[in-house]
Amino acid sequence: MKIWVDADACPVVIKEILFRAAKRTQIVTTLVANQPLKTPHSDFIKSIRVPSGFDVADNEIVKRLETGDLVITSDIPLAAEVIEKGGHALNPRGELYSASSIKSILNMRDFMDTLRSSGVQTGGPPPLSQSDRQAFANHLDTFLAKNG
Repeated sequence: MKIWVDADACPVVIKEILFRAAKRTQIVTTLVANQPLKTPHSDFIKSIRVPSGFDVADNEIVKRLETGDLVITSDIPLAAEVIEKGGHALNPRGELYSASSIKSILNMRDFMDTLRSSGVQTGGPPPLSQSDRQAFANHLDTFLAKNG
């Protein structure tokens, strides 16, 4: 199993949790982004820089993903592709997407996107809270204990 991180939008605090987990569990964790990334020196932490462009990082993750791999992303369409390909998807707020939940989450995302396109102000997600960070760390640890 490997961990893939949609790193362009991943909060720094979540990356730090992932770095500690990669070193502790010795699971290769690869950050994929279209900008240079600072990562600690470790045989278990890697980064891939992709060209700028719509969904370039997402496509790279899907291309390299193997069954059972974990992807860290808040991108719902990417999470859906990951699950369809046999991977697992965890968002930075600690929600582990599943085959049974991803369709309704994707439908809600598309509905909200339609509202925004028509000019309705929907606001964005709230800032990442301490409880979100804790939920992420707990779900990551539980997942790694079961699958790592």
